[in-house]
Amino acid sequence: MSPAPNPNDTEAQAEGTLLSHLLELRGRLMKIVITVLVLFVCLAPFSENLFSLVALPLMEKLPEGATMIATQVASPFLTPFKLTFLIAIFLGIPVILYQIWAFVAPGLYQQERRFVFPLMASSVVLFYLGVAFAYYLVFPLMFRFFTAVAPVGVTVMTDITSYLDFVLTLFFAFGIAFEVPVGTVLLVRAGLVTPSDLAAQRPYVFLGCFVVGMFLTPPDVISQTLLALPVYCLYEIGIIMARVMVPGYKEVEAQRKQEAEES
Repeated sequence: MSPAPNPNDTEAQAEGTLLSHLLELRGRLMKIVITVLVLFVCLAPFSENLFSLVALPLMEKLPEGATMIATQVASPFLTPFKLTFLIAIFLGIPVILYQIWAFVAPGLYQQERRFVFPLMASSVVLFYLGVAFAYYLVFPLMFRFFTAVAPVGVTVMTDITSYLDFVLTLFFAFGIAFEVPVGTVLLVRAGLVTPSDLAAQRPYVFLGCFVVGMFLTPPDVISQTLLALPVYCLYEIGIIMARVMVPGYKEVEAQRKQEAEES
């Protein structure tokens, strides 16, 4: 007859496991912090150049003789460094997500690992694509519109801090908007919807894309379309990804269809 388990041994084992997880979490966080700091130190000497690069879409559209201004004493120093730090985080996203993945992966099943890692990788790529799309296509059209509608006698001279806050908001908005395929796959994976349900909502999604574009872009058809059409295309890509990456969705669709017929 085997001896009964010692509660003290079980408790000590649980504490040891928790301690090991906390130590691993600390190590992962330290790697993330070190990565961001190294990137920041490497980029800090080029902070002014980085800000000039981000400000280029507006500077190219300003009237001749107009410039950007700083309304606060420390803005010429702090604003470029704030941008540099955010760019360091932006460039460090792959490392950050990898450390998160390495921490949670041991607790996942093999099937979940095959599902989560491609989603994390595609999330990074799509976020970067959203930011690039905003910078190269949306910003030039947007700033051309803003500078063109300035009243007569008003010189457009934007504060550098306000400009940075504005473009960062749009970068984040477009980056999140380009995550539509990932969100679509997660909804199907969670069993909340099926690819057929998503396909049936195409007209409403198409209209919703233009409504979102109306709020995120200036009030002109071109810029609204530049956001709405890519987001809708990504929605279609998300449906395809869900059919490929989520096994068993056909059984769920067949079950729902049978339940609907019986009711």
